[in-house]
Amino acid sequence: MTLGKVVGTVVATRKDEKLVGSKLLIVQESNLDGNLLSRYTVAVDAVGAGIGETVLTAAGSSARQTNTTQDKPVDAVIMAIVDSVEVHGEIRYRK
Repeated sequence: MTLGKVVGTVVATRKDEKLVGSKLLIVQESNLDGNLLSRYTVAVDAVGAGIGETVLTAAGSSARQTNTTQDKPVDAVIMAIVDSVEVHGEIRYRK
């Protein structure tokens, strides 16, 4: 799993029929302090995330384990919207 922030959207009017109706979002990876890194991924949204939200993504075969992405040509999925991040007893992020 990877922690990141939703920073944009992708619109593709022509795509595999299994992806019709899927929302594609751009997620910028972040570290545990919430600092954004220079790595991005396009992920299918399985939880109703929006721009600016901190999310968890799964990639590879794990990305095809949600009800939204099962048996679809997906390599990354947003599968959680983060409420808080705590490391060694210290809150690093709170929604």
